[in-house]
Amino acid sequence: QIERAFGKGSIMRLGGSQVVEVETISTGSLGLDIALGVGGLPRGRVVEVYGPESSGKTTLALQTIAEAQKAGGVCGFIDAEHALDPAYARKLGVNLDDLLISQPDNGEQALEIADTLIRSGSVDVLVIDSVAALTPKAELEGEMGESRPGLQARLMSQALRKLTGSISRTKTMVIFINQ
Repeated sequence: QIERAFGKGSIMRLGGSQVVEVETISTGSLGLDIALGVGGLPRGRVVEVYGPESSGKTTLALQTIAEAQKAGGVCGFIDAEHALDPAYARKLGVNLDDLLISQPDNGEQALEIADTLIRSGSVDVLVIDSVAALTPKAELEGEMGESRPGLQARLMSQALRKLTGSISRTKTMVIFINQ
């Protein structure tokens, strides 16, 4: 009854015989690809890479972009931190001529750009660097020291609710870098 109303695959049994093959993109590190268990990072999913400052989060994202580009993929980089080093990206194998780059003014703009790119279905990998730098417009326009609790959390939860369906449908890998 549920399958008739919502379509094939809308409900299933975990013990069923159908195995879902997960498409992946290599991280550029054989050891990490093996450790992940599926051979890389999954397409059509949200991936969060987090860790302390200078621990290699952006390097991992750039290596994944380089691997996707080698396979003919189109990639985007939303540089909310305004800190992307083109020379370093090139050394990691990123083709800067084909990389879509945006340096948004605020969190809402960054996430709207992400939404547009994802819905277009023309991007294979989209990196957002970083979640901490996605400052809500209201916070930027407010006074220094003014407290606006929960604005960024609300912005992120709304964005993820909005983006998840499109990410799955278009098989776009979205990498959020966080610390």
